[in-house]
Amino acid sequence: MPDTDYAKLLDFESVAAAAVFAALYMLFLVWFQVYQLRVFNGPIYVLFLVSLFCAIRFTAFTIRAILAGPGPTSHNLSLLIGDEILFDVGFFVLLYSTYTLALDIAVTSDNVYLFINLRLFRFAMVVAVALGITGVIQSQSTNPHTVDLGRIFQKASTTIFLVLTVLQAYLMVRVAWTEISLRVGADNHEYEFWGVKYGCYIRCTISLLLLVREAFATATVMSDMAKLHNEHFWYPLIALPEILAVILYAIPGTVPPYLWLLVHHEEIDLIFCNFACALDCHRS
Repeated sequence: MPDTDYAKLLDFESVAAAAVFAALYMLFLVWFQVYQLRVFNGPIYVLFLVSLFCAIRFTAFTIRAILAGPGPTSHNLSLLIGDEILFDVGFFVLLYSTYTLALDIAVTSDNVYLFINLRLFRFAMVVAVALGITGVIQSQSTNPHTVDLGRIFQKASTTIFLVLTVLQAYLMVRVAWTEISLRVGADNHEYEFWGVKYGCYIRCTISLLLLVREAFATATVMSDMAKLHNEHFWYPLIALPEILAVILYAIPGTVPPYLWLLVHHEEIDLIFCNFACALDCHRS
């Protein structure tokens, strides 16, 4: 379908909104780099993931602005598929950063039971990303059977992501409850940053924002895909919760300073393996 205007088909209308979000993510990307160097004297894994998410979202919103603008780019199917893949992979990174943050804090507490297997969680996320990428590619086919199969893959991917989002939210709440219990009777003046003092509440809010985002995505994928892409719903219920989560991450102390001791080389390799997988799927 060489003459199909994909931007119009998917309700990509606002160039300004996409450009504003791209600019915001670039600002936060710079902020996280400076913050890591000033506070931690080097990269910390959770903030590395959030920085990576900002870079992905900057690229995705830039592509979205190009697609929504005038010109022949709105007819470029490869550009559209690439944009959709970036949005799927981006949420993988943000969700995994929040889960990792909760898990790292839980590791430092003897009163929190690690009921979620890390390897199983990672495997489920990789499966969800793979299904999502395959679904995005197949849903743009001209073959109705392939399109239907792509929709099934997208529904499966979104469902897995919703379950994982609920699990990380539950873990975050349990960790926060333990933190609050341990602080009873403690001297509140000992905390250097406002984000450290109220960090458990901030982190729970981040988890709630991700839950709102994924609940809406799941509901629309299951019932009305057109509503998912409608910018009147997409920006306040998909884009806004994500940027608010990044803003909360940017508060000094949300990521506890002691977490710089925890190194995750294996997980960093996993992230880049997922990018390589996404690129291979897109090229094929």
